[in-house]
Amino acid sequence: MKADTRLFGEIDIKDDKIIKLKEGIIGFPDLQNFTLIHDEEKEGKGSIKWLQSMDDPAFALPVMNPLDVKPDYQLTVNEEGLEPLGTMTEENTFILVTITVPQNIEEMSVNLKAPFIINADNLQGVQMIAEDDYPVKYKIYEILNKKKAGE
Repeated sequence: MKADTRLFGEIDIKDDKIIKLKEGIIGFPDLQNFTLIHDEEKEGKGSIKWLQSMDDPAFALPVMNPLDVKPDYQLTVNEEGLEPLGTMTEENTFILVTITVPQNIEEMSVNLKAPFIINADNLQGVQMIAEDDYPVKYKIYEILNKKKAGE
């Protein structure tokens, strides 16, 4: 599948790399086909990836693994909402959270309240609201700087 993206130019993504979010994402229910784009050279702890829509080439969200900034992140969600994803195990469950980078970069945050949950075996995913009392804006600038300094 080819897409002429706003951020990455023309990309060719194999069908077996397309993540299906049947319910779309919050605020964009019609966007259901995505791929994950990342810089392989910068892959590692705290690395930012892009959840690129294959339905709308101009739409891409910066995302990351929540454990990179909140190691004790324990998600509780409505189990019924996970049924469309198939059998979920610790090994095949992949969780991503969106990143917001405002003009003042020190206010950079992740949304721990509405993560993407993806079954890595069949690439079926869903965005859900966590039942836990996690913030929509969990500031990460200091956390990332400390990690970078420790490397």
